[in-house]
Amino acid sequence: MDRTKIRLALRVAVMGGAILGLGTTYFVAGSKTQDAKQAVPTVASTVDREVSGIEKLVLDAAEAMPEEKYNFSPENLNLPGSDYKGVRTFAVQLKHIASSNYFLWSPVTGDKLPDGLGDGNGSDAMKSKADIIKFLKESFALGHKAAGMLTPENMLQASGSSNSTKLYRATFGVAHAYDHYGQIVEYLRMNGIIPPASRPKP
Repeated sequence: MDRTKIRLALRVAVMGGAILGLGTTYFVAGSKTQDAKQAVPTVASTVDREVSGIEKLVLDAAEAMPEEKYNFSPENLNLPGSDYKGVRTFAVQLKHIASSNYFLWSPVTGDKLPDGLGDGNGSDAMKSKADIIKFLKESFALGHKAAGMLTPENMLQASGSSNSTKLYRATFGVAHAYDHYGQIVEYLRMNGIIPPASRPKP
């Protein structure tokens, strides 16, 4: 092949590569722009993600404890030097989380409180594992509803009979549940059960 043909071939190759490169760049840039639009966080989506996180931890822990251990409390162990007198049982811990969820999130959504919340520890008549887990799931559903109603315009509005803002109530529900999750994981370990979130990933 003479030099003229070689130069022409090189020009065609370079131009073709440039066109392909521009096409690829445009496609990738377009994809990133589309993904960015879909992934833009909002107040509602950010809080909802936090609700989902603690919901999974609590429900997985609730499922992990055998039903016959639901009445366990550290007081049962009579540990030397400890003082667990009167602390909540595992079941009451779960019912307390659920009841508090309702108390904190219902003023944000405007939902009426269900019967049987008692003093914040749920109904004494609710004893089965299935009923308690159902109670928990329903309370977290309210948390998702509360999170979904948050906007930049209303998140600092007072809700309920106190001066607490909607954002404060929505996020404090998450923080409160994390507090009690930290306790129930110890209940699991005291019974020889590794919390699901701490187990090795397959």
